[in-house]
Amino acid sequence: MNTELIMLGTGNAAATKCYNACFAIKNDKQYFLIDAGGGNGILGQLEKAGIAYNDIHNLFITHTHTDHILGAVWIIRMIAQEMRKGKYTGELNVYGHDEVLNALRWMCTNLLPGKIAERIGNGVNLIELKDGDKFNAAGMEVTCFDIQSKKCKQFGCKVDLPEDKIFVCLGDEPYNEVNKDSVAGADWLMHEAFCLYEDREEFKPYEKSHSTPIEAGIVAQELGVKNLILFHTEDETLSTRKKKYTAEASANFSGNVLVPDDLEGVVL
Repeated sequence: MNTELIMLGTGNAAATKCYNACFAIKNDKQYFLIDAGGGNGILGQLEKAGIAYNDIHNLFITHTHTDHILGAVWIIRMIAQEMRKGKYTGELNVYGHDEVLNALRWMCTNLLPGKIAERIGNGVNLIELKDGDKFNAAGMEVTCFDIQSKKCKQFGCKVDLPEDKIFVCLGDEPYNEVNKDSVAGADWLMHEAFCLYEDREEFKPYEKSHSTPIEAGIVAQELGVKNLILFHTEDETLSTRKKKYTAEASANFSGNVLVPDDLEGVVL
């Protein structure tokens, strides 16, 4: 079975040269979306990636920051329109903790046309998750976990891939020891890397509860991770990002390091 990670966006909140960090996991012909970026740019990214609305039935939003949640409103809008036209088969399940769903419900109710908003609870299901809850998406079991963010409530997730492989996304903040059981031994770990360690004085990652490839590599090595994927970066060094971020992480990690570009695919 062909399981693939498709990076719809790789940038942090202020990125303009690439889209905000969000991605899809393709399992056979189904797609599981995690976050949606900060606006209707997600529609163009989905189109470029060849992902049809009718193939999207599960969307997980990690937290309420604008660069993760606003794109979800556009996905809901477009899929609700397809539903009204009779061109969408099935239902859309949007997963998130209570703060995510409260924000989405308010935005959809107050900012979308009434005929679209009325699909909330009628084809578009907002499903609340609590720490440790499990759900099925695109034929895979997903377990969410609270990353214990000090900025806002945020959930990461562990995805049971085919062939007994494990994929973990920590959200957009550094690894927290409380999530060790969810992360240790993962085949694939997505860890944010706000900037290079050598550029820390310019981008101030630690002041923003973010990290660099140095810390990501240390975490991956200590936890026995096989493959480390770095994302949620600044966009001032795109031309050298792959080479330099890989080198920094590899200084402390003996496994495989990937630094994908927007729309790049990774076979899982």
